[in-house]
Amino acid sequence: MKKRKKATGKRSVGLLILLMVGAFAAYYAFQKVEQRKHRKEEAVVLFDPNFNSLPPNFAREHRDSIEAFFYDHLQLKSFHGMFLVAKNGEIIFERYQGFANEETDMRFNAETPVHVASISKTITSIAVLRLVDQHKIQLDKDIRHYLPQVPYKGITVRMLLNHRSGIPYYGYFPKEISPPDKPLTNKRILRILKHYQPKLYFPSNTQFAYCNTNYALLALIVEKVTKRRFPKAMEELVFEPLNMKHSFIYEPARDSLPMALSYNSRGVLQEVTELDLVYGDKNLYTTARDLLRLDKATYSNEFLSKKMKAEMFKGYSYERPGKANYGLGIRIREEKGKTPFFFHTGWWHGNTGCYASMRSDTVCMIILSNHYTRRVFGINRLSLAFGNYPFAPLDPMEKETEEGKGE
Repeated sequence: MKKRKKATGKRSVGLLILLMVGAFAAYYAFQKVEQRKHRKEEAVVLFDPNFNSLPPNFAREHRDSIEAFFYDHLQLKSFHGMFLVAKNGEIIFERYQGFANEETDMRFNAETPVHVASISKTITSIAVLRLVDQHKIQLDKDIRHYLPQVPYKGITVRMLLNHRSGIPYYGYFPKEISPPDKPLTNKRILRILKHYQPKLYFPSNTQFAYCNTNYALLALIVEKVTKRRFPKAMEELVFEPLNMKHSFIYEPARDSLPMALSYNSRGVLQEVTELDLVYGDKNLYTTARDLLRLDKATYSNEFLSKKMKAEMFKGYSYERPGKANYGLGIRIREEKGKTPFFFHTGWWHGNTGCYASMRSDTVCMIILSNHYTRRVFGINRLSLAFGNYPFAPLDPMEKETEEGKGE
């Protein structure tokens, strides 16, 4: 009997120790979750530019012009997607309608991630500029410092950001070196450039030519300096700090997530192509509200330094006269006597959209559609309701666009 009592006592002590270890582990895990949550909340507050409150009648005074654009220009019945207008970070008008996924009858709401095509370039640029602020990237450093496989001399990070590198577009690589039946990736693009050394379109930094390859290489540079895959690096640099809960860089593993699919203007589902795995230039899925969070943070000197904002929001290409220009990951419309209009359009398969940041008036306008329509590029019509902005077409079919299937 004594031996049994002794064994029973040992089991009781062992069980107690296990319970204590389990409780400690659970408490530790809870504390880690709370710490991460607290850090995110601190970051959101840290990056808040503290805009002034809106005048009491501001939203009401602008509602008529906004609704007129939405109902008349977009053709309400045929629009699928999201539309948002905000002032000082506050939403004054938003609409979500249509099908995100016609097969499952999933309709758009404020939390539906949609592919924003080349609007992705603005976010990639912001990630790069944050790494410049962290002294991990230098804007005027030869990109071979980060990617020694690049065969061209004298191309800097800045030239990738402002599309002045002259590097050829990967979508135009000959079939012999990039077979259509073999998916292209960022790393394969780099290998092709190294092995085949396709000729530059022009001597670097002599002119502007919009080209997705620039941003595919920037994504590789981000991976190199952060030692993270680009989707993860973007989470840490942008999405998590700004609480962009419905934003991610597309990977095949995310196919099971609820997100908007892409359709042409007739409602036919768009096929995946060999170019759909390349990121940095595209493949950002996000929402209008998440883009608004990003826009608001760009006014904060804690999120981007004053120096980086000055570099981003200025034109770099003045060889030819005209209103169109490009900063670092942002398009610009400039006209003498008028306020610069900053924006980026997106077009990939059936996904079309526009993000506009009217910085002099702290107004943000976002329109995203997963059913192909060029009507979204008319959003700058609304700019005249908020200030003295140049009115010029934002359609990606303009001459400076160098891509065939997307923008």
